[in-house]
Amino acid sequence: MIDFEKICTEVCRIARATGEYIATERESFSLEDIEQKGSHNLVSYVDKTAEKQIVAALRELLPGAGFITEEGSATSAGEEFRWIIDPLDGTTNFIHGCPPYSVSIALAQGAELVVGVVYEVTLKELFYAWKGSDAYLNGRKIGASQVRQVENSLIAVGFSYAASQSGGEHFTKLAYYQRNSDGIRRMGSAAVDAVYVACGRFDAFVQSGLAPWDVAAGALIALRAGARVSDFAGGDDYVFGGTFVATNAYIYDEFMKTI
Repeated sequence: MIDFEKICTEVCRIARATGEYIATERESFSLEDIEQKGSHNLVSYVDKTAEKQIVAALRELLPGAGFITEEGSATSAGEEFRWIIDPLDGTTNFIHGCPPYSVSIALAQGAELVVGVVYEVTLKELFYAWKGSDAYLNGRKIGASQVRQVENSLIAVGFSYAASQSGGEHFTKLAYYQRNSDGIRRMGSAAVDAVYVACGRFDAFVQSGLAPWDVAAGALIALRAGARVSDFAGGDDYVFGGTFVATNAYIYDEFMKTI
């Protein structure tokens, strides 16, 4: 029988070590180290090296597991388990020396998320949960907020560059949230947005155009913290479906009316 708590403990160690590597490299990082994957899609040797380090450590931790990775270091399917990895979520923030940026590692057993770890590098904050557990931040139990209405909520929003170029409707919704809440924030790391809902800093987070590695770990942590998580249609396809909503337990129905 798999001990998910033990696995989570090891993943926490791996994520923290990777975060320390990222923080060290940031001290000497320069614009010459940037590569362009696509329009407004940046990567560097730091992303790639961090991912290789994570993959190597996880292969030893759970032999035979597959991988879904942002930088393509490993892409094996795995018969039962798959790691879902973003070695540096918030690369643009990292490049500019602007917090936050994070390491995001999740483990899925079939379609079920069973381990989630997000390490925010600049504040050295380690968020984690496993199947059946509570959610934790640096060893302390966390929970979603108790805010009862959207108008009293602080809302995190994210959007891909493709979404931002699609025009009117997207920005109309941003304006709506700004007018009808305590405000909106765009952090630049979806993993951080999700775990900030988990610990009550944000009351809701919404984004489209996401990849599995952006949200898998944060989704599990938010769920174990008592948040509600779904895709834009209110379903469960939030890891692979490209759209993601997380709110506290009280405002979900009201918030979904604006999605």
